[in-house]
Amino acid sequence: MISPEQVESIMHSDSKEEKIKILEWACKCDDPAIVNMIISALDDGDIQIRGEAFSSLVLNEYDISDILIQNLNSQSKNVRGFSLLVLANRNDRKAIPKMIDSTSDESATVRSCAVGALGHLKATEAIHAIQKCMEDSNPEVRKSAIKAAIDIGDQTALEKLDEFSKEDPEIRNLLDYAKSKL
Repeated sequence: MISPEQVESIMHSDSKEEKIKILEWACKCDDPAIVNMIISALDDGDIQIRGEAFSSLVLNEYDISDILIQNLNSQSKNVRGFSLLVLANRNDRKAIPKMIDSTSDESATVRSCAVGALGHLKATEAIHAIQKCMEDSNPEVRKSAIKAAIDIGDQTALEKLDEFSKEDPEIRNLLDYAKSKL
C-alpha cells in the first residue's frame, strides 16, 4: 500500500510518468488524504495530469462524494469546476443542492460546469437556478444553461431561447435542437 506521504512526494515531483501511475492507481483508493491530493491535481498545469486526475476520480470504486463536495469550496476554480463534473459523471444526485449553489459562483467557468452538471443529472429541482443562468453575463454560462434546460426538458426555456437566439447563432442552433427534443 502506498502511503499518503509517498503520493504527496510523487505528486510534487517533476516525473509526469510517476504522477500518471499514481493517478491510475488512485481509482482503487478511499484514503481521504490521497483522494484530496488527486482532487488537487485537477489544478495541475499539465492538461494530461488534469485529465488523468479527472478519470481517476470518475472511476474511483469508492464513495468519495463527500470529499468531492467539500472541494466545491476550494479556492481553485479548476478544482471547483472539475469536481462538479466528476460528481455529475458519477451520477451523484446527493450533490445537487451544492451544484445549485455553484450556479452563483464568482467564476463563469464554475457556473458553466454547475449548470452542465445539473443538466447531465436531469435535476428538475434546479430549473429555477438554470433559468437564472440563461440570463448570465457570460455567453458560455448562458449556452450551458440553455443546454441544461433542454436536457431537463424545461418547456418554459423555449420562450427565453427565442429571445436569446437573435444575438447568437450558436444559441439559434441550440433552439432548433431544443425544438426537436421537447
